Amino acid sequence: MDVKTLCLGVLKLGDATGYEIKKQFEEGPFAYFNQAGFGSIYPALNALLNDGMVTCRDERQQGRPDKKVYRLTAAGEAALTAALHGRPALDKLRSDTIFMLFFAEMLDETHLRATYDGYLSYFRSCFEHVRSLDNTGITPGRLFVRDLGAEFYETMATYLAEHRERFFAELDAHQKAESTAKTGTGMGTGR
Repeated sequence: MDVKTLCLGVLKLGDATGYEIKKQFEEGPFAYFNQAGFGSIYPALNALLNDGMVTCRDERQQGRPDKKVYRLTAAGEAALTAALHGRPALDKLRSDTIFMLFFAEMLDETHLRATYDGYLSYFRSCFEHVRSLDNTGITPGRLFVRDLGAEFYETMATYLAEHRERFFAELDAHQKAESTAKTGTGMGTGR
């Protein structure tokens, strides 16, 4: 989904400022779907405003500049509904940690173990967080997505925990074999 559609989705949940929309992508349910920062949220909101998909009102604050609060219009809700009826793009998992693990043999052991254990800890804490949420009154779709997220986090944590020792043992064996091969080839050339 593009950022405009994602913003419409956030506003379907209620009126919000640009800052509050960004928080949904950092800490709220939208953090699980996509990333969006101020550099893409505000241009999207301006385009939505120009297209009549949202309205904007200034809300006074004491001792601070007025804040702009955006609201979904009927046209915006119709655009969101139309976008939801489109064909979804296939999911793509992007992970710096997985990239680092791909090149595990290039990392020193201390850093690699800290990275691996940090990844495991991350999935455990995400699972615990999702399980601690109050499910009272949430819609079936949101409950399904929440449960799917919990299952994903638990599965990832379980896999990482169950394969940790094997991963490090195989990596150690690989590095020893490479070291032996390098030492063995170097021995015959000194005569």
